[in-house]
Parts: sequence; C-alpha cells; structure tokens
Amino acid sequence: MIRIAIPAALSILALAACSDRDERAPVAPSDAAVTPATASAAEPVVALGLTARQLEDADILGPGGLEVGEVERVVTGPTGVTGLLVEVDDSRPDRYVTLPLDGLTVVQRGDDRDLQGSRSREQMMALPETPRP
Repeated sequence: MIRIAIPAALSILALAACSDRDERAPVAPSDAAVTPATASAAEPVVALGLTARQLEDADILGPGGLEVGEVERVVTGPTGVTGLLVEVDDSRPDRYVTLPLDGLTVVQRGDDRDLQGSRSREQMMALPETPRP
C-alpha cells in the first residue's frame, strides 16, 4: 500500500505545481524599477531639427568639412530662433559673430551632430562682430 501511496502523492504534487492559476498577489514595481523621463526627452526642437542643447554642442563646418567655428548659444527673437552666436575658430582674441541659420545643414560626425555651411573661416571673420553677453 505504501508503494502505491508514495507515487500517487508525488503525481498529485507534480500536477499541483503545473497549475495555470497564480495564487500570488500581484506586486507593484518598486520605485527603483520606474525610470523617470529625462529632461532631454522633453526638450523641444528649436531649429534644424535639433534642440537648443544640441545646437549649442555643435561645431560649424565650412567648405571641405573644415571646422570654422563653435556654437556658443542660440539667438532668439519674437519669431523664434534668429541665428547662432558662434566663436570663430582660432581667433585671437576670441571673436564672436552671429551666424544666420540659412544655408546650414545638420551633419553627423561620429557621435556628434554638427552644422555644415558654405562660409570659410575668413568669411566668418568678415562678419560683424557680436559682443558676447
């Protein structure tokens, strides 16, 4: 009788373990498991398909992909972005100019997004100087 009872008990336990019912109460995710939205996900696109932060991280490239400047800040007016305050590359003392957005396109260089234009460094130096705020 014991020989029959042990395999029968094991069979019942095995069937109970395979049940489709989940008798455990649902568990809410912990605070650590919830990923908050980052600020960059909420940043609005301001010009050329980029956010202000992305624009301010961009280099200005001239003919042949040579770096001719670096964006310092986005210039805005009542109608939105009007241009970019750019430090001209290798200027001593530092020279800042306001570069209009016309003719600039976004280019990907590795992990960086930069802006390609048609002005050479000399043409950038010829633009009116903008005082840095």
